Amino acid sequence: MTKIALICGSYAFDSIMVFHDHFNNHILPDRVHMLNVSFLVSTMRKEFGGCAGNIAYNLHLLGAKSVPMATVGTDFTPYLAWMKKCHMNTAYIKIIEDQYTGQAFITTDMSDNQITIFHSGAMDQSHQNKVSDVGMVDIGIVSPDGRTGMIEHAEQFKQLNIPFIFDPGQGMPMFSGEELINFIEQSSYVVVNSYESQMLQDRTGLNLENIAIKVKALFITKDIQGSEIHTEGKVINITPVKVDVSQDPTGCGDAYRAGLLYGLMNNMDWKTIGQLAGLLGAIKVTHLGAQNHQFDMGYIEKYYQDNYGELL
Repeated sequence: MTKIALICGSYAFDSIMVFHDHFNNHILPDRVHMLNVSFLVSTMRKEFGGCAGNIAYNLHLLGAKSVPMATVGTDFTPYLAWMKKCHMNTAYIKIIEDQYTGQAFITTDMSDNQITIFHSGAMDQSHQNKVSDVGMVDIGIVSPDGRTGMIEHAEQFKQLNIPFIFDPGQGMPMFSGEELINFIEQSSYVVVNSYESQMLQDRTGLNLENIAIKVKALFITKDIQGSEIHTEGKVINITPVKVDVSQDPTGCGDAYRAGLLYGLMNNMDWKTIGQLAGLLGAIKVTHLGAQNHQFDMGYIEKYYQDNYGELL
């Protein structure tokens, strides 16, 4: 495969904690306007993360040519060493002086609900990178990043006639309904989870049919219920991959997005794209952290056949 994917988005250090209870047992519904809660956690891990970092990592495992583009801080040294150890492209990782790399503090409860606090740091300078800096690119993704960077990278993809996925994710609250509609109309594909799907509809005033008609495909992940693809006036339901033990949902959505990119880069049909993406998410959820799992295409092909009864 010779196609190249440009991954625009965040790189971050993840501090991941597990709360061995359920958030809703400690939040009083009639007191959410004056919330004052504390969750005691017994374990904490520090991991490499960020949307662009996670997507690029999974694409790299698949053997795809991916170019991550991001702005990071002067504390990025151990992450950079990890990327080089994995033989990943680091040419468009720009270090911003006097800034920290993005920092995510993630707490997950026993129902896989998550509360995340994110310090953007150098990510806010992502607009210093330009899509045109990379040269030949076949497809891209605009994932959560600095506000200005997301706006400008979407515009640059459009101007260069490069199809891209719009992945608003946690960045959605930064944008007005009009701005989100502009992102949708510039992009070729949109991907959100079920919660983000409702938020996107509320903010834009568009229903799913209205959104889907503006792009080639709208992908919606639905956690343990699988996912669905809205395209060409129909909805394709993708059954979930069964996993024995769910270890950590952090980075599952990014693994899914890597599967989408790989499928699109290889001209797969919609059902196969959705199933492959779901497969990558399932592999990730069985491992702690966003970049601690390993696989190759031989493993993926066997795992795919075992789950779907057909060849990839």
